Formats: sequence, C-alpha cells, structure tokens
Amino acid sequence: MRIGVIGATGSIGGHVVTEALGRGHHVTAFSRDATQIDEDRKDVAWKSVDVLDAGSIAAVLPGLDVLISGFQPGNGAKDIADTVARSIADPTVYATAARALLKALEGHPRTRLIVIGGAGSLEIEPGLVRADSDELMHESLDALGLPREYAAAVRGHRDALNVLRTSNRLWTYFSPAEDIGPGERTGRFRTGGDQPVLDADGRSRISVEDAAVALIDEAELPRFVQRRFTIGY
Repeated sequence: MRIGVIGATGSIGGHVVTEALGRGHHVTAFSRDATQIDEDRKDVAWKSVDVLDAGSIAAVLPGLDVLISGFQPGNGAKDIADTVARSIADPTVYATAARALLKALEGHPRTRLIVIGGAGSLEIEPGLVRADSDELMHESLDALGLPREYAAAVRGHRDALNVLRTSNRLWTYFSPAEDIGPGERTGRFRTGGDQPVLDADGRSRISVEDAAVALIDEAELPRFVQRRFTIGY
C-alpha cells in the first residue's frame, strides 16, 4: 500500500511513518519544507506540501491509496509552545485545512483520507461535548497543562470534523484519547466511536505509538469510512 503522511515530522505523524514502514508499506512523508529533512530509510520519500492549498495537495495525490493528515500549525513536535500559540491565534486553520484536503480529493475520489484531530469533540455523556462547555474545557486544559485560551483550538478541531461530515469523500476522522503522549507500543487498546474510551480509573489515555498502530490498522482495513473513531486503554 502507498500511504501519504502530512505532518510527518510531528509527534503522531512521525510514529505513523515508522509504523507504516514497519508493516512494509511505501510512504510519502510530507512537510512544509522537505529540503530540510535528512532521511536514509528505504521505502520513504519526502515531499513538500502546503496543506492549506488544495492545488498543492492535489499535485502529490497521484499514486497514493491513503492520505493521513496530522497537520498542526507551527513547528509541531519540535516546538509545542509555537504550535499552541499559532493554534490559539488562528483556530480556523483546521477547518481551512479540511476544506483544502476535500477539494484536492475531488479529482482523486478513490484515495482515502484520514484526519488526525482532537478529543474535545467527543461526547463525555450522551449529548454533552466538552468543547461546548467553557467550564469543562477549562477543567480539561488545566489538567493537561495547556492555557485556557487553547479552548479555541479545540473548537477549531471540532469545526474541521463538521466540515468533513458534509462531504461524500472517503474520509475518516481520528480523535485520540484526551491524554496522549510518548509511551509504549503495545498494540492493545480498545476502539470507540463518538465517546471516549476510558480505562479502569476513568481516564482517557493512549500512547502516540499505539495511536500510530490504530491509524495504520484503519488504513489497511477500513472500518470507519465517513465516520469518526477513537481509542483508549
């Protein structure tokens, strides 16, 4: 399978590239400026792409079976503070990227799109979404050590999901667990839909390594076309 990964220098995106290569797939890894990448692994090619420009995306789609987008503004894993600041400054960027991705896919209707989004749009109770409540958002952001202003970016991710939901393209939206970070690749987790998956302590958590496993699982065996899914321990 030929898999494209936007945001391949990011925390999740980088692990997605590694997971895909480990399973024998051919990967095209995308960043804003691929000339800065020093890569010596076989079966991976680096290309530059502007995820906010449908024409730029469309130009790199030929030959791809699946495009996984882990787009984040700023420098991603290299500078989390920069990414947070840029997300707060323009939370509409996620919906803009979603529209550009869908527009690019108009000429490639068989290419599947998997967008890595946020957990804030998950229903913590039937009909209750954390992103809709300032109190719940502030509680969650405080626990994660993020500024309360980041609530705007969380809602930006939700808006991107809503953009996808209006499309008849072959899209999938992935909401990781609320608590996601470096850890262990176990390959053992549970899958959910629009509600978070909680562990025995009531926590929504997953490692970036296992998030990558779930994403490549979905690329290989589609289960959530035109749907959102999430995972957790």
